[in-house]
Amino acid sequence: MKYQTRKKAILLLADGTIFHGKAVGDKEGTAFGEACFNTGMTGYQEIFTDPSYFGQIMVTTNAHIGNYGTNDEEVESDSVKISGLVCKNFSYNYSRPNADLSLEEFLDKNNLLAISDVDTRALVSYIRDNGAMNAVISTDVNNIEELKKKLAEVPSMEGLELSSKVSTKEPYFFGDENAKYKISALDIGIKKNILRNLAKRDAYIKVFPYNTTFEEMSAWNPDGYFISNGPGDPDPLHEAIASAKEIIKSDKPLFGICLGHQVLALANRVSTYKMHNGHRGINHPVMNLVTGKGEITSQNHGFAINREEAEANPDLEITHLHLNDNTVAGIKMKDKNVFSVQYHPEASPGPHDADYLFDQFFEMIQSTVN
Repeated sequence: MKYQTRKKAILLLADGTIFHGKAVGDKEGTAFGEACFNTGMTGYQEIFTDPSYFGQIMVTTNAHIGNYGTNDEEVESDSVKISGLVCKNFSYNYSRPNADLSLEEFLDKNNLLAISDVDTRALVSYIRDNGAMNAVISTDVNNIEELKKKLAEVPSMEGLELSSKVSTKEPYFFGDENAKYKISALDIGIKKNILRNLAKRDAYIKVFPYNTTFEEMSAWNPDGYFISNGPGDPDPLHEAIASAKEIIKSDKPLFGICLGHQVLALANRVSTYKMHNGHRGINHPVMNLVTGKGEITSQNHGFAINREEAEANPDLEITHLHLNDNTVAGIKMKDKNVFSVQYHPEASPGPHDADYLFDQFFEMIQSTVN
């Protein structure tokens, strides 16, 4: 077996709890972030490159990670976005014929620290009971007190603005310039598969930085607007919230996903809050209150919108609920072509039960254009 004598490693939580493991490969080092877990059995490469996970140490609940390697086409951004990886069994060998690299090679290429042989069942149970919290993973197992001091300096995810860390620096285009529709997309941490889903519905997308004003986005004369997913707390995104308010006034269709959903809620005077441990996985049950049908969805968020405030808001209708805890999973404005969901209809990874939402968006656009 490769790496018979791997270095010892630890995961140290902010409350002082320690879980022991071993370094993946021969990499040494230390990484900080918020410890959270994802329950998906597949799609680890898409998860690791999802901008919404920026600043987080990912704990995977699936027992084996890396067994199908990685493929250059299965990324959601231009680099790995998680701070570190924690897993039970790490597969150094892979069996998929069309893989480009092993997961170890992929992580080395992206300079990411990973530790394995951790009791992830116990760790996930602990996070579920005590909530998501900051953590450090390290091979420096003999300097616990020093690690504790450094960990205490890591800012909480609550109140943390991270979209500026992952958003594009300059506007760019995606899709066919001769497409039927034009979409202005606000990138507060956008996934590539969202752009693919918009483009395959005959749209040409102009993607704008996180702090772009409505005036700049509207100058392109789009047929509709989109606000993306992304990391961190939505509350500090003052520019995005202001732009959302102006888009709503413009009476053009607007669709928001995940962080974009929270921004849309804040633009409608509905507050958000940090969840105990969030929703992260590809099997989350959601009820569509409009159709009465259930959906299995892909989710990744640590914040949610206030349900009581959404219910009391005369301009809003709750369209979707998460069936595990009855948190708000979707809203729409009653007299506007404006709606959003707290999950990922583009999947990647995950089921495609909710990709009808993209069709719904373009039906709105078609009705306003025609």
